[in-house]
Order: sequence, then C-alpha cells, then structure tokens
Amino acid sequence: MRMNLIVTSLGVAAMLGAGACTTMDPYSSTPQRNNTGTGVLAGALGGAVLGYLTNTSDGDQGRRNALIGAGVGALAGGAVGNYMDRQQRAMEAELSGTGVGVARQGDNLVLRMPSDVTFATNQSNIDPRFDSVLRDVAGVLAEYDRSLVDIVGHTDSSGGDAINQPLSERRALSVADALIRNGVQRERMYVAGVSSRAPVADNGTPQGRAQNRRVEILIRPFTG
Repeated sequence: MRMNLIVTSLGVAAMLGAGACTTMDPYSSTPQRNNTGTGVLAGALGGAVLGYLTNTSDGDQGRRNALIGAGVGALAGGAVGNYMDRQQRAMEAELSGTGVGVARQGDNLVLRMPSDVTFATNQSNIDPRFDSVLRDVAGVLAEYDRSLVDIVGHTDSSGGDAINQPLSERRALSVADALIRNGVQRERMYVAGVSSRAPVADNGTPQGRAQNRRVEILIRPFTG
C-alpha cells in the first residue's frame, strides 16, 4: 500500500472535531454526555502520523481532487443529511450484534471497533473472525461512495508511546488495507495512529483500558 506520510496536529483535530463534548452512545445511537470527549481532541493534538492514501498529492485537498477526478459527485445542502441517514441505517443493519458501535456526530458517522474483537493482544493482524465484518463495512462504504473515510488507531496507556504509537498505526493500516481489498477506493482514505492520546474511558481501570484499545472509522460526507 502506497502512503504519503505527513506529520500534523490540526488535521487530527479537524477529523475528530464533531461532537467533542456531546456524543452518541455507540451501541444505541442515543445522545449522551461524554466527559472524555474533549480529551479526544486534546489528546489527538499530541502529533499523530497521518497518511492520505491518494496517489496524486499530499493533504486533504489532494484527496478531494482525486475523488472529483474519479467522478465522485459532491453532496450539497439537504442531500447531505439524508445521504448520511441512509448510510447510518445500512451500517447499523450490517453491524448489529458484531460488537462494533455505530455513532452519529452531526453529519458524521463513527464506527468504533474494539481491539478484543479485531486483533489479538499486541498484534496488528486482523482476527480472521473479523474479516466478514470488514467486508460488510466495505460493502456499505462502496455503495455510499460520496463519503470520506478516516481510520484512526488507538491504544490504552500501558506500555508507552514507543510501543503504542507504531501499534496504533499498524492497526489502522490493517483496517484500511482490508477495506481496500474489499473494494473501497484508497483515494477516500486518511489513516492515523494516535497511541493513547485520545482516550474515551478511564485508563485507570481494566474496563476503561479495554474501551480505549480500538480502531475508529470516521465517515464524513464528501462536499467537494
């Protein structure tokens, strides 16, 4: 997989910006207060290695240019919400009972994939039992191709950045590679590993650390 790497902090903030303090429960899609939501933004600002998978040029504009060049039409106005509504319903139908949460943040969708159902401990190879789930995700993304796909790997705070940063990157790349193999355009993708800098739960408890070990897919409408 060819990936142009850049180092930035503002890109992660923009990618994770929607719904910083109030999010949707990933399993029921109902609004709830997220006391660690601001930590998602602040933690991500620590400097993540990001990759745009477009073969044309670095940066988000390069990705958008590549999609326009590939004939992907941009969404506008009221079409955005309706398009994302339908995509959300399709994702929820495909992912019901898999352990993957589907959350709505404004016009964006977030798929949260816990590491205990995706990867073996300290490994970045996708568990073969999860292959069919990623095929289902790829199928919906291929059908709703007028959206951008940002994939972010996260770890808990155990082990330190020397281990966790590359692990978070490798896990995000493994998910991206699986989606590409199953028909999702690489030009739509943006990959990041943020180590333990964006927790969603308390790293002081085993349950919290388990929630923090995850890969998230942020799906955003392509508006040109």
